[in-house]
Amino acid sequence: MRTWNIKTRVIHAVGYESVAILLLAPAAAWALDKPLFQMGSLAVMLSTVAMIWNVIYNAGFDKLFPRDKVTRGLALRVLQALGFEGGFILIGLPIAAAMLGISLGQALLIEIAFFLAYLPYTVFYNWLFDLLHARWLKYKMCRTQ
Repeated sequence: MRTWNIKTRVIHAVGYESVAILLLAPAAAWALDKPLFQMGSLAVMLSTVAMIWNVIYNAGFDKLFPRDKVTRGLALRVLQALGFEGGFILIGLPIAAAMLGISLGQALLIEIAFFLAYLPYTVFYNWLFDLLHARWLKYKMCRTQ
């Protein structure tokens, strides 16, 4: 199985975050009765923090659980996801509370709502990206032959 190169990873991450902001910021502004600019700003801030946290967290995860020495089964992947999300909540809560002028408890409820919204979005986005990426590779292969 071929792994993604850095260009593909960047396209995936930027596309993921950009589409999420375009979809979820207006929905959150409506649901929370907040200005779109305020929710959009929060979404951009949290998206940026999430991408930075992703790089830091997964680099540390790779050091603790090297691919060539540790089998990355379902249990370890669940642990990885819980660690990432738990860390991101700790980082994101004070940012959301400060930017929206709300308590940490209220920010936690918003984080939970975002988490529930991101779950189906993440599954759909990754499925679609994999499908389009495979078609792109097939197209490139056909053009070079």
